[in-house]
Amino acid sequence: MKKRELHPRIIGLIVAVIGVLHFSVALHGGESEFDVDIYYNEACGGCRTYIDQELLPVLREYGLSPAVLKDYVSDKQHRKALLERSKSMGIPPTLQGHIVTFAGKKIVLMGHVPIHVVRDILERQAGGQHFSKILVRQDIMDMEKARTYQVWAFKGEPVELPIDAPIAQFLQSSRAHASPGMTRGVGAGGESSASIRTLLPVVLSTGLLDGINPCAFAVLLFFIAFLFTIQKSRGNILKMGSVYIAAIFLIYFLIGLGLMKVVMFSQKPHFMARVGAILVIILGIIHLKEVLLPRLPLRLRIPQASHETLKGWMYRATLPASAVLGILVGLCTFPCSGGIYVAIVGLLASKATYAYGLGYLVVYNLMFISPLVVILALASNPVAARRLAQWERVSSTWARLLSGATMVGLGILILTVFV
Repeated sequence: MKKRELHPRIIGLIVAVIGVLHFSVALHGGESEFDVDIYYNEACGGCRTYIDQELLPVLREYGLSPAVLKDYVSDKQHRKALLERSKSMGIPPTLQGHIVTFAGKKIVLMGHVPIHVVRDILERQAGGQHFSKILVRQDIMDMEKARTYQVWAFKGEPVELPIDAPIAQFLQSSRAHASPGMTRGVGAGGESSASIRTLLPVVLSTGLLDGINPCAFAVLLFFIAFLFTIQKSRGNILKMGSVYIAAIFLIYFLIGLGLMKVVMFSQKPHFMARVGAILVIILGIIHLKEVLLPRLPLRLRIPQASHETLKGWMYRATLPASAVLGILVGLCTFPCSGGIYVAIVGLLASKATYAYGLGYLVVYNLMFISPLVVILALASNPVAARRLAQWERVSSTWARLLSGATMVGLGILILTVFV
């Protein structure tokens, strides 16, 4: 029987497929160290001079492929790509530079990095002295004024070296080669894990402070009282109240997530944290004004136009209606206390990684709904519900006074200590 032979075209096709797969693996699987992308501002003359006259010649000298220049200021797609790439690599906003050079997946240069440092890194890489990943930052445009540069090995803490110091001082240290378990973690703001953990008390306290919201309290107590009047069972009241609270948690978390995206996209997390802190102070002053100077017109309340809408959903007394009610209350009360949220989200974006920030956002919102959970547990009893309603009416003035003073203090704390 005659053996079948592979047609030369089939063989060629197989070889071509193997070649494409090999190229794809090489490009995406670790051999892309020769690809260079430079994100910069075309309007910055000094930046272009540094790139053309200093950076590119050295990159070419060491055989790196022609760099792709991307103006992230005039092109939103390049700005979005830069943010996504930085986030995927876990690069802290405080280590960002106005020029960002990605030399493959291992080398990141931020700003006007001294050329002797760039040359030293490439020399060592070409000579086989490999390192996993390294980031170097020197963001002062006038090199005569620069005194130091920073180096980070994507673990541990960034190291600051004199401007004329060789990179060897860093590469030969344990910081560049230690395993993650031997070094302290670093967050998106260049902070150590220990520093990030200091944010936890702030997140817990501000979430609780934000949750002590007379508007949300009043709606929940009114809702529970209404359910009692239409003779709903305690089990049904707990279910509807839980759905109401869960909906507030969801909408508030989604608002925070959206704020975090905006802050990250703006590349100015510290600025947003400052803006939020100033808003917190302003909101606190307004709270104090309502107690001390009640005749002045400015007030923080659920908009009057929303009252009938809220009542309409409340009177339906179903689980889906409870969810809609919670969403509406979350949206309506956000303008009253949103300054705290903006400040905390800005703080998290500047001090923590995205994963840490997301986790702290969940913690914040759990604290935000915790007073409502306590009220629901207590108010599901008819007698307790009446007493809580009376307490809410009597103590709302003092609660607002305490809340206002705390907000002002919190805003000052964030401005003076964290940003």
